[in-house]
Amino acid sequence: MQVPEVIKKNLWQGIQELLAFEIFHWGSEKNPMILTVGLLLFVVIIFIITTVLLQLIRKVVTKKLLDDDKAKFVSIFSFSKYFVYIIVILTTLDSIGFNITAIFAASTALLVGVGLALQTLIQDVISGVFILIDQTVHVGDIVEIDGKIGRVDEIKLRTTRATTIDNKVLIIPNHKYLTSTLFNWTQNGSMTRESITVGVAYDSDIELVEKLLIEIALSNASIIEDPPPTVLFTDFGDSSLNFKLIFTMRDSFMASTPKSEIRFEIVRLFREHHISIPFPQRDIRILSSNEQNS
Repeated sequence: MQVPEVIKKNLWQGIQELLAFEIFHWGSEKNPMILTVGLLLFVVIIFIITTVLLQLIRKVVTKKLLDDDKAKFVSIFSFSKYFVYIIVILTTLDSIGFNITAIFAASTALLVGVGLALQTLIQDVISGVFILIDQTVHVGDIVEIDGKIGRVDEIKLRTTRATTIDNKVLIIPNHKYLTSTLFNWTQNGSMTRESITVGVAYDSDIELVEKLLIEIALSNASIIEDPPPTVLFTDFGDSSLNFKLIFTMRDSFMASTPKSEIRFEIVRLFREHHISIPFPQRDIRILSSNEQNS
């Protein structure tokens, strides 16, 4: 059954009238900006096409990436796609007759206010992109920043989540990596060098001191044998001969416990071998009135 030509004509005319229906009218008579239903549908269609293309690009790129690289790409891609949306929408509006320059001029004050309010957020996001690209920090790294130490659990675009030694969650804004000094304890590997200083009396047998310190280090299960621990004679102190015991650990994040165990053992063995750990001593001389006047 064929539809009469009159009905087709009326239907097509109705669609044209619907598409030409003005949603709002803005601007002067010389430079009017009119948003119609048809133009709005055009913008929506362009937006949908852009979304589909971005999803297709994401699937194609991440298909052969490793899980770690895939997570980094997705984070950066999620941030970058908003810029793509903004560019596409502005280009589309300009192509359908909207004066983008006039719109920006009218909303300058608003844009400046929004920019100032989002300044720190933008710094965090840009820093997050840099972290993901140059791989300054990885998940599992032990980092120290502003005197706080934590193991990195998750890196996002705005913040980095880490766990401290006492199992507290540390949320680090990513801009801190650009404005503060960052110490990455595990940048060169999971093993790190640690040290403990100790002072002994001047009459002590320094060869025995060195032997006992190395023996104490090797007896601790958390200390690895290769590279072997070493002892440095660091200085002649006011009250003691100062030594530094240097050793290597696999997990420096939990270094406080092995260091405590080593200090306990130092005290025990030194007492057993009659090696004293002196405390600072000062001679106080009290002058009498006659001595002060002489």
